[in-house]
Amino acid sequence: MQDEVLVLGGGVAGCAASIALARHGRAVRLIERETAPRHKVCGEFLSGEALEDLDALGIDVVSLGAAHIANVRLAAARRAAEAPLPFPAKSLTRKALDTALIAEAKAAGVRVEAGRSVESLTRTPAGAWQAKLDNGSVYTAPTAILATGKHDLRSFPRPDDPQRWVAFKMYYRLQPAQAAELANASELMLYPGGYGGIQPVEGGVANLCWVVQQPHLARAGYRWDKLLLRMQQACPHLALRLAGAEPLLEKPISVARIPYGYIRRTTEQGLYCVGDQAAVIPSFTGDGISIALHTARCAVAAFLADEPAPLFQARLRSALLPQMRLAEFAADGINNSLARAVLPFCLRIWPGVMRVTAKLTRVAAGQAVVVSQPVAG
Repeated sequence: MQDEVLVLGGGVAGCAASIALARHGRAVRLIERETAPRHKVCGEFLSGEALEDLDALGIDVVSLGAAHIANVRLAAARRAAEAPLPFPAKSLTRKALDTALIAEAKAAGVRVEAGRSVESLTRTPAGAWQAKLDNGSVYTAPTAILATGKHDLRSFPRPDDPQRWVAFKMYYRLQPAQAAELANASELMLYPGGYGGIQPVEGGVANLCWVVQQPHLARAGYRWDKLLLRMQQACPHLALRLAGAEPLLEKPISVARIPYGYIRRTTEQGLYCVGDQAAVIPSFTGDGISIALHTARCAVAAFLADEPAPLFQARLRSALLPQMRLAEFAADGINNSLARAVLPFCLRIWPGVMRVTAKLTRVAAGQAVVVSQPVAG
């Protein structure tokens, strides 16, 4: 059977699109550069919309051990505030989630090429898409879905990141008292130059994911350990959580050049861009996985309806733009000294502001989904 669709990237967006297309009887080839799923820089927060999309794909996150998240806490300096989330949420490591998605894709009949990098993606004279792999293999299909996340392809480089963000992720086993305090909650920590989130995942482990602008990393001598110490000095709540904690990785996973606020304007005929190739929301919203699933679902619907890729990309941009700009505004707002000093105090006076903000920045199910709850994502 000839390939009808090439999907480049086996993360959340690529797998979701592959599964849906295969279930509609399409011949799909999924190309993933990693030989097996691994841990990635991600807050690993699953919003209500993400849970609905995963359930539709046949992924039962509860059976995978996902932690339940009911509350959100905001900590800055020596103040902290808490509010319940206005929607169901879970937390699951990307390694566990991606493993389940790849398995579901194979079960649906997707041809998975793992451990192969795409060196180029080009149009043939006949208008088809041709992917050349690092082992010399060449695959051609009329349609391609670009789901390579934050990774470059030579023919499709990433956009610039003027604020020069760098992100880190580390797993910890907290002290029993601290694990009990964190249970069922996602906490956002504010500090100069960035923000971080910590929350439980499966297996009694805590995920600490944080972002910082490069100049602040430079002041720490480009040392992640010194940066983390500075963060704890600026936010004692984080120091409390990590007191006596056991790091479970030799060093944090990291990624640079994160173009927060980017939304793709257009694309070429037959090329649908999803996940971070479509939009990169500020990570404090905790909505990265939800957007990956949502853009994949929309791309599949557009393809099945014969909607041209350029029209799909433009419509997706228009739908995401208001929520993306609101998320950018909120991210800029929390990343200043006044917000770090005042915001937790205001939330203590009116904890419901978190619930109201989350509801106002959400859209109806089935539409473009961008949530602004303060959780690293």
